[in-house]
Amino acid sequence: METSVVIPAKNESRSIAALIEQLSVLSGLKEIIVVDDGSTDGTGDIAEKLGATVVRHPYSKGNGAAIKSGARAATGETLLFMDADGQHSPDDVLRLLEKIHEGFDMVVGARQAGSQASVGRGVANRFYNRLASYMTGQKIEDLTSGFRAARRQKFMEFLSLLPNGFSYPTTSTMAFFRAGYTVGYVPINASKRHGKSHIRPVRDGVRFLLIIFKIGTLYSPLKLFVPLSFVLFMLGLSYYGFTYITMGRFTNMSALMFTTALIVFMVGLVSEQITALMYKDSDL
Repeated sequence: METSVVIPAKNESRSIAALIEQLSVLSGLKEIIVVDDGSTDGTGDIAEKLGATVVRHPYSKGNGAAIKSGARAATGETLLFMDADGQHSPDDVLRLLEKIHEGFDMVVGARQAGSQASVGRGVANRFYNRLASYMTGQKIEDLTSGFRAARRQKFMEFLSLLPNGFSYPTTSTMAFFRAGYTVGYVPINASKRHGKSHIRPVRDGVRFLLIIFKIGTLYSPLKLFVPLSFVLFMLGLSYYGFTYITMGRFTNMSALMFTTALIVFMVGLVSEQITALMYKDSDL
């Protein structure tokens, strides 16, 4: 299968040339598409001179938006996404593609120990992996890795679901699982990036917390809302038992907890129906 490599890039002039040169010598790659996401350092010009197809954004729209632009411009049967900052090795490209040829619909480069940019991000990613594994019932080795390959036809089914920010890997992974498509993993060692990271700890830390809820609503909302509803119900029941024994009455706090538990459960039920309808257009 012919493969299109899609590389989102914003101010990556330090590393983009070496990456394109290394990819150019690999066999089986139909095209290299660099999506210049509003760079101000000539990243797109460098890529164009080296023979890459350059899709330009007049201003920065976000990593996910760059991925969507690259996927629309690609013509290969397989899409391979990788970062432009030097973290992902071209030597691992063929390993991911081999897994696609084995019959997988998406293959993710799973970062091994020591590949995380910081201890905090490593802990957060392990938490995301465990939560996503619970939601899907499948072991997920790396939910947020941006180094992945997918069959273009199936990836395009979920293009409208992808956010414009950095959480596109999470969304695409969960969407593939929700659709019943096969997802595989290849262990990789990510290198230290060249240049400055575009991730801001405080702003993106809050945004990544929202990924937790996105995981639930994308896959099976009831798996997220039912346990929360049950905890609130048990708290209300326990507090009612306490107040009944000590004061002999039913308090407003117990009523509030019971009501909240019911509301949370109903929100989960409605979300489950919305999730089912969201995938209906793709006949999933």
